[in-house]
Amino acid sequence: MSISVRIPTILRTYTGGASEVTAEGATLAEVLDYLEANHAGIKDRILDSNGELRRFVNVYVGNEDVRFLENLATATPAGTQISVIPAVAGGC
Repeated sequence: MSISVRIPTILRTYTGGASEVTAEGATLAEVLDYLEANHAGIKDRILDSNGELRRFVNVYVGNEDVRFLENLATATPAGTQISVIPAVAGGC
């Protein structure tokens, strides 16, 4: 069984407009590599030049923020749903 990845509107140009794609990988890092292989350019929008999650991008495996788990080493068992959510900032 594959992994479901929910794609935010701003990154859908990389997925041909798809709001959700399937991926494979035992960890978040492997899933992102899979996404990059199938949707070129998307990984650079999620990770910074040091290979870490961008500051204003939140990634959830299930309902858990990976920053409070094992970051890119977070396990992604089959059937997992991953959500990529850009942070929203603003004020008055």
